[in-house]
Amino acid sequence: MTQDSPQPAYRWVIVFAAALILAVSMGAIVNGMSAFIVPMQERFGWSRGDAALINFAGIMGLAFGGVVAGRMADRIGTRPVLLFGVVVLGLCYLVASFLTSLWQFYALFVVAGFFGAGAVFAPVVALVGKWFAAGAGLALGIVSAGQALGQGGVPFGSSFLIESYGVQGALGITGVVMLAVMTPLVLLMRPAPARNGVRSAGESDAAEPAIPYNVVVVRMSAAVILCCTCMSVPLMHLVPLIQDVGFPPEVASSVIFAMMLSAILGRVAFGRLADMIGAVPAYMTATAWMTAMVFGFVWLDRLDVFYVYAIVYGFGYAGVMTGILTSVSVLTPAERRASAMGIVTMFAFFGHAIGGYQGGLLYDLTGAYDAPYAVAALAGILNLIIVNTLLRRTRRPDLVAA
Repeated sequence: MTQDSPQPAYRWVIVFAAALILAVSMGAIVNGMSAFIVPMQERFGWSRGDAALINFAGIMGLAFGGVVAGRMADRIGTRPVLLFGVVVLGLCYLVASFLTSLWQFYALFVVAGFFGAGAVFAPVVALVGKWFAAGAGLALGIVSAGQALGQGGVPFGSSFLIESYGVQGALGITGVVMLAVMTPLVLLMRPAPARNGVRSAGESDAAEPAIPYNVVVVRMSAAVILCCTCMSVPLMHLVPLIQDVGFPPEVASSVIFAMMLSAILGRVAFGRLADMIGAVPAYMTATAWMTAMVFGFVWLDRLDVFYVYAIVYGFGYAGVMTGILTSVSVLTPAERRASAMGIVTMFAFFGHAIGGYQGGLLYDLTGAYDAPYAVAALAGILNLIIVNTLLRRTRRPDLVAA
């Protein structure tokens, strides 16, 4: 493929297949357990902190597994790694339907995260980037939108399954759906065609000057652990918060589903914004939006206001993950990008795990969600400070090589 030749049309098949794979896998691991927190409390007598720690275990497994899986995908190809991951993830949910002990859930979700979801996220994102010589921001925005769809759709669907089949029945059905949906999609994932002399989007760009690799990785890692601590609190604890106000679980889940539907549009929009104004400014805009609104959830008590607030919040918060992916893609060299993506997203999932767990822990200690959401807002502010230092380096040539 030469500089002037058109990009292959099949790249859009890769994008939409990747979006659906992330919808199911990340929806199940990142915050799929949010719909199970209160039912597990009622079914098994576990505290919310203990139940939220199941999600923590899965995300920690995902964080470490992604680093390993990214390297394996570079060596043996994306498809076999993905196929292994989706099979493990589906089987883990099937096994979970038979468990009754808390420690068993912890152990199983570490496996589901490390060998299952961990084998999905980094390889999928890296493959999408390889198919695009230009316009990678929009493509990654669409893929990220798929993740948003799953993070809203999986808890929403789970609430109805729990109502009809109980906690264990819902887990088993989810496992079957995962295997049935993701396996054929994995078979569509082909290696990207070789490029001859084509510069990948973000490999070198005058608007985003090259910053030393270690500076990018360290600062992005520090930023994302904070921003994902912020974002994961509503993802894991908005449903329980709304239930505490007095609404049934299926209604509470519908609010986060509406939020994530808005997030689908937001992730695509911020992907396009990254192509227009630069990845780091788009990322900072999204994190500022999220930080300004996150604490407001604890002041709400009307269902219609919850819907409106969640939709507005969701559109802006959604750009954070798109911003992370595009910023790493733009600011790192192609030959080290997969490694950088694995490291930075590892810290992002650390943040998800920390935020979700501290939400349950502080609720148990205080009996309310004010403290968890205040911690989320503080984490968002600290993230903005770090991202601003990175933004300044992209705009001042005298700081780039420092």
